Amino acid sequence: MAINPDLQGRVYPPAEAYDVAREKIREFARAVKAGNPAHFDVEAAKSLGYADLVAPPSFAIIVAQRADAQLIADPDSGIDFSRVVHAEQRFTHHRPIVAGDRLTAELHVDNVRAMGGGAMITTRAEIASESGEKVATTTSSILVRGEGQ
Repeated sequence: MAINPDLQGRVYPPAEAYDVAREKIREFARAVKAGNPAHFDVEAAKSLGYADLVAPPSFAIIVAQRADAQLIADPDSGIDFSRVVHAEQRFTHHRPIVAGDRLTAELHVDNVRAMGGGAMITTRAEIASESGEKVATTTSSILVRGEGQ
């Protein structure tokens, strides 16, 4: 099945909220080798003005990928995940992510560009707090390889 060009402009509503926990921040910081004490020690984070542990900037990918999963799972998309190559990822932070946040992401399909037998798909996840405060915007591009590529 070919990538559906009508995906462009589609918006997927926020999925289940993601609760940002201290230990998840610590685990992620260890995994990406982020050594700032504010990722591990509550008092260190508070001394920098944060309410709790602060997540490394790329932590937003966890919430964004939950939103991306809706697109991948959409049977109308034509995306075969086994043919996906992640091409680009960008983050714009409106405020830091901290332990105790409850976040959701609304996914926007901004561009679908045919490339040979495949397509380049660019999405934007608007991550917000439970109260609707903008937290981060992530932009992702994936290349879906066509058959024989």
